[in-house]
Amino acid sequence: MSRLWSRLGARTAAVALLSVGVAGGFYLGEDRETQQQGLTEQVSLEVDRADLAYQRERQAAHQVQFSKQRAAEYQAKLRAKQAAKEAAERARRAEAAAASRKRERAAANAPAKPYDGPIPASCAEYSGNRKTGCALMIAAGFGIAEFPCLEKLWTKESGWNHKANNSSSGAYGIPQSLPGSKMGSVASDWRTNPATQIKWGLGYIKGRYKTPCGAWTYFQNNNHY
Repeated sequence: MSRLWSRLGARTAAVALLSVGVAGGFYLGEDRETQQQGLTEQVSLEVDRADLAYQRERQAAHQVQFSKQRAAEYQAKLRAKQAAKEAAERARRAEAAAASRKRERAAANAPAKPYDGPIPASCAEYSGNRKTGCALMIAAGFGIAEFPCLEKLWTKESGWNHKANNSSSGAYGIPQSLPGSKMGSVASDWRTNPATQIKWGLGYIKGRYKTPCGAWTYFQNNNHY
């Protein structure tokens, strides 16, 4: 604004000087009335021009300031919109994570589905999940002589607890599948159904070690299988 006032002051000074010059000529001239009228009109014209220039410069400065303000407001709105979007996304993720944990707790606390398949007489001496494991092992084509190896292997791994969870590695269930979700290839109830876990574990043993005794031998030498 100081620049505008400086320019206006310069124009005003110029008009004043012009006025003085013309006034001097007025006293030297012969037609004083005509000179007086011309002087008034010329001074008025210069003042009008100076005022118009000042108003234009002032309007231009105001327009620049207005544009800067609008740009700043627009950027602020963009930042606020982005912040709101990020907050909504964090809330959505937190809600999804909470729902997932709730489902996992519910699944972990669900009662085990009892095994209702046939139990061979050779498995009658066992109970609980071991009896189910013995029956499913024979159904998978292994002889009863293999069960002592399987019994020792999964006793070491999980104690035949279908809810056994290794907090450090994430291994889960009777065969200690890593991760536990691998057992979902057998059935979706892998978290709570011992039979699902045992079927998966027997398939894993057969594919990698041929027999439960082969897996037990490997475990004894490596402390894992």
